[in-house]
Amino acid sequence: MQIIRRLEELASALAGLRQTGEKIALVPTMGALHAGHIALIETARGQADRVVATIFVNPMQFGAGEDLTRYPRQETADAAMLEQAGCDLLWLPAVAGIYPDGFATRIHVSGLSERWEGAARPGHFDGVATVVAKLLLSVGPDVALFGDKDFQQLAVIRRMTADLGLGVAIVGVPTVRDADGLALSSRNAYLSADERKRAIALPDALDAARHAILSGEPVAEALAVARQSIADAGFSSIDYFALVDAGSLQPLDSSSGTMRLIAAATIGDTRLIDNIAVEMDASPER
Repeated sequence: MQIIRRLEELASALAGLRQTGEKIALVPTMGALHAGHIALIETARGQADRVVATIFVNPMQFGAGEDLTRYPRQETADAAMLEQAGCDLLWLPAVAGIYPDGFATRIHVSGLSERWEGAARPGHFDGVATVVAKLLLSVGPDVALFGDKDFQQLAVIRRMTADLGLGVAIVGVPTVRDADGLALSSRNAYLSADERKRAIALPDALDAARHAILSGEPVAEALAVARQSIADAGFSSIDYFALVDAGSLQPLDSSSGTMRLIAAATIGDTRLIDNIAVEMDASPER
């Protein structure tokens, strides 16, 4: 696996990968890799001939008081995991390489960015859209892969890529979970042992709400029960727990079309997000 740090070296490395017309897949990450990221790499290998990964902890998507400085960084271990998974090239840009002196541009995706994570973390999706656009333009992949766990982020990236005509297929990869159902996340490392045990209340609440809605229970009641179960488990705050249209992310008060349950809540000092599909033709059995 090649490791590239300087933007000026990236073009020649990519040209080497494309020398016989290979299709390239991009997997952008912020490092602190886990099995969910490796699932992205494995899926990418089935989508393209060559796989490029990036590790960049993007300061633009962290708000005031968020965890930029303590975000886990483990470059050596991450590189080893990527190489073992079959990644062909790892790009490790410096902040100055992405945002050089005088950088003054932000990309804002209207509509999809305003609610939910956008309301809880103002400016977050501007940072996401801006850095992803820069990564896509720098690498020029045929396809880029992102996890479904950040469902709103995936929707924002799809909209931005289409609106700017970047010509990259955006592929969502199903959430990878621990055996007890907790979605894998780099931020799970912040949880104490006790918080980790209680954190499964979040995916359990999503699953229970899905079952209730599919069984015909009023949406408002199902959501209220879910929020209470999270609070009872020791989550100190709930930013949102909602049923939304999977395309527009607008809130729904009754079952309609393709839906998603989305949630964000804090336990201890750690904020967790999760989501689950709600399909009307699916069995309510777990």
